Amino acid sequence: MQRRRIGALDVSVVGLGCNNFGPRLDAAGTTEVVHAALDAGVNFFDTADLYGEGRSEEYLGRAVRGRRSDAIIATKFGHQRSAFGRGARPEHIRKALDGSLARLGTDYVDLYQVHQPDPDTPIADTLGALDDAVRAGKVREVGCSNFSVEQLREAAGAVQQGAARFVSVQNEYSLFEREPEQGVLAECERQGLAFLPYFPLASGLLTGKYRRNAPVPAGRLASGGRYGDLLTDENLAIVEELVAFAEGTGHTLLELAISWLLAHGVVASVIAGATKPEQVRANASAAGWRLDASDLTTVDLIMRGDTRGTSRPT
Repeated sequence: MQRRRIGALDVSVVGLGCNNFGPRLDAAGTTEVVHAALDAGVNFFDTADLYGEGRSEEYLGRAVRGRRSDAIIATKFGHQRSAFGRGARPEHIRKALDGSLARLGTDYVDLYQVHQPDPDTPIADTLGALDDAVRAGKVREVGCSNFSVEQLREAAGAVQQGAARFVSVQNEYSLFEREPEQGVLAECERQGLAFLPYFPLASGLLTGKYRRNAPVPAGRLASGGRYGDLLTDENLAIVEELVAFAEGTGHTLLELAISWLLAHGVVASVIAGATKPEQVRANASAAGWRLDASDLTTVDLIMRGDTRGTSRPT
């Protein structure tokens, strides 16, 4: 498994999103998936105190017991829906971090991330508390999630000389969600930040199990709402074109979805969820396709609905 850098951390280019641990997987199921990931070369695990009201952290901590040195653990704090409190105030950071460490059963977190911006707390105060955590040895690197270009720039300008700074930003990004291309990816390049895409498979639309004129399988997209809105005739037609392109080159849609993200140099690790060992193994093996400029042009044409001239030359 290829690795890339998040600050001082050497992470696998495919990571494991742990939001299923607790809500959909019990402790035994979590351990099975985590061990399959480690055995497949995946060393980056992304969780949050929000997930499963802390059970995700707890189950992940149990799963890596005895293998902690093999795992790069990232967790997040401060989401407005977290059972452990919202916001990025220094006093909350200290309490939230100690809670996460206890649930994970470890004395340090590799990457500690602000889950979402806190408009009520000066970013300098947040960064100061995170720097204290790094100096105390409780955190190795710090990052953020769901930050805009303006918020990333504000954070960069608030860092004191020699203090901890954000080394990563984790935002939604996939073939069907391109908002980071409106400035965040370029800002990551400018600041030297690692970008971590979540929902890289568009909540399952890019796994290959959702096809035009076929029954909709159970899952997030079948539940309706924001995710169900992805299941349009237009999107399913695009999926068919993507499948045809991928299979025409000897690959799968899953390989295309993950390898396309990794074709962006600022992407350090693609955070993909899994509920079964075979899923995590498939995700891990999907990163081997090196898309060239012609491939990327073809994909962009397909996503725009312009399939003229998209066949790959032999």
